[in-house]
Amino acid sequence: MTSQYNFKKITVVPTAAELKEVVLSKTQRKTPTVVHRQYAIGRIRAFYARKIKFLQQTLHDKLTQIINEFPKMEEVHPFYSDLMNILYDRDHYKIALGQMNTSRHLIDGIAREYVRLMKYGDSLYRCKMLKRAALGRMVKLLKRNKSSFDYLEQVRQHLSRLPSIDPGTRTLILCGFPNVGKSSFINNVTRADVEVQPYAFTTKALYVGHLDYKLLRWQVIDTPGILDQPLEDRNTIEMQAVTALAHLKAAILFMMDVSEQCDRSIEEQLHLFESIRPLFANKPVIVGLNKVDIMRRGDLPQEKAELLAKLEREGIPIVETSTVTKEGVIALRDKACDELLAQRVEAKLQAKKIVVSDDSILNRVFVAYPTPRDEKVRAAFIPPGVALKRAKRMAEAERADMEVDDDEATVPNNSAFRDENTRRLEREIELELEDNYILDLKKHYLLKNPEEKYDVIPEIWEGHNLADFVDPEIQKKLEALLHEEELLEKAGEYESDLDSDDDETKEKMKLALQIREKEKLLTLESQLTKSKAGRSGSRVISRKRDRSMSRLEEELGDLGVEIDVKRMKNLQGQCAKPQIGKKMKIGHSLKNQPKQAPPRDEQAMPDVEKRVKAKKMREKAIRSLKREARKGEADRHVFDLKPKHLFSGKRKQGKTDRR
Repeated sequence: MTSQYNFKKITVVPTAAELKEVVLSKTQRKTPTVVHRQYAIGRIRAFYARKIKFLQQTLHDKLTQIINEFPKMEEVHPFYSDLMNILYDRDHYKIALGQMNTSRHLIDGIAREYVRLMKYGDSLYRCKMLKRAALGRMVKLLKRNKSSFDYLEQVRQHLSRLPSIDPGTRTLILCGFPNVGKSSFINNVTRADVEVQPYAFTTKALYVGHLDYKLLRWQVIDTPGILDQPLEDRNTIEMQAVTALAHLKAAILFMMDVSEQCDRSIEEQLHLFESIRPLFANKPVIVGLNKVDIMRRGDLPQEKAELLAKLEREGIPIVETSTVTKEGVIALRDKACDELLAQRVEAKLQAKKIVVSDDSILNRVFVAYPTPRDEKVRAAFIPPGVALKRAKRMAEAERADMEVDDDEATVPNNSAFRDENTRRLEREIELELEDNYILDLKKHYLLKNPEEKYDVIPEIWEGHNLADFVDPEIQKKLEALLHEEELLEKAGEYESDLDSDDDETKEKMKLALQIREKEKLLTLESQLTKSKAGRSGSRVISRKRDRSMSRLEEELGDLGVEIDVKRMKNLQGQCAKPQIGKKMKIGHSLKNQPKQAPPRDEQAMPDVEKRVKAKKMREKAIRSLKREARKGEADRHVFDLKPKHLFSGKRKQGKTDRR
């Protein structure tokens, strides 16, 4: 039985419509496409039977992949099994996979049936109809299971987002009421970035963080908040936490809010602890008394303090913590890890593999002990110089231990056991300074001038040091220029705050603004004219369309010219009247003018009958092209970005390894 399952490797489950398009297109591409009715009937039957078998094998492989890649409830760890039952409903999940398995068997049966019927096809048409019916029935099964494909894809997406929890490794589980500081604790001790908000049920799923303690890897699980209510009334969010507590062998950190800012009193939190206590069986339990920066345990009323004292008398340790000031956070982590390590070691000692019995390996191993030669005591010889140095180091160690405070007495002072020329380890300095420690990588630089250790490293650009191109006296020159400018202002050479907002300047600025706006309008008008000319075919024609009486009146009015509209209309009417008098012919005579060329279609085809016939043929061709544009949604077409199979010639029966 596998304890861990990699849900992120499950292949994407296509929809029923996508799978249908893929398998039909693949069958068309991977099998021969040319058959003639004059072929022998055995060859025609084999041609269509091959297509049926290929589609059946393709669907069989795809459905088998879906069935095998999804986890089986009976094979995964009980923690994952119950978690999937809570999130997806065990029955619905099994029904969906069962429908996949049933579809696979039905498709195999349909293919066998129609391959057997293909023996009775006596013509190309009947064989083709059998093939068509087989493919249709197999694809119809996919359409019936559309909801199962969609459901399994949603399950796959959710499974891939589940945290990777190893049920067999060293684990710490955080539990308690909502908003008591569980997510803040996991953010402090691990690199997890769990959302923290001042309201309940911010955490709605399981979150996992990792930490290192005593050179071992640990995982910390942040569970959603649990409410004090019967098991059958708990929702999906709470049941995730209950599942983790029930199935994972871990140390339990029950977080409590001593300040009662989570809207739950100490009595209610302890009642929840007692209600879920059966889940803590055979697991080390530590109570984390959080938010002591707001209220200390000693400030609690007598009856509440007595409840906590009673819990301690039952053998459950209580550690005061504050995730804001980080007080007691590391102590709570170390306490929980040590408790779990001690329990795991004790469990291994009690296992059957290490029990000392008559058949154990220890009784079959012979250990030889040397017998003393005589009763004379032969002590180890220590040279006088070595003994003197050792005594000196011990004296220095005692003196150093006397200097440290009581709080720092637990920090090992290994420097006293070193020679004077031995450099102190950075780890020792870090343990001594704790939070005030800052890593300094430059203090051991060996330079000719020790003062240059902390100088800024030169900045190099294209092989040049930028400091070489900076004038060292730039500040002095700037001060000299500012002083000179101040003297010129005092002498009256110029004024720094000249008023550029006089009436003349404002007028010029206004005129310049109008000129710029006019230029923009002319540019836009020119672009519009060009676009009109491009559509109509001639710029002159487009300009003629724009000429109107209203435009002339508007433009001349902008220039300051007044127009008498009545007089202009009278002139326009006089121009329209027929002129009285004799007409004069000016320019070339009509006899010398060149004749206008006939149209190009008449030049190409002078015969009238042939020209009419060609016109009818042209209209007929246009009608057939228009008919192609009336294709509807039922005209199926599989778009392929690289349709090599459509351009590289029809496939014949035979070898296919060259493709």
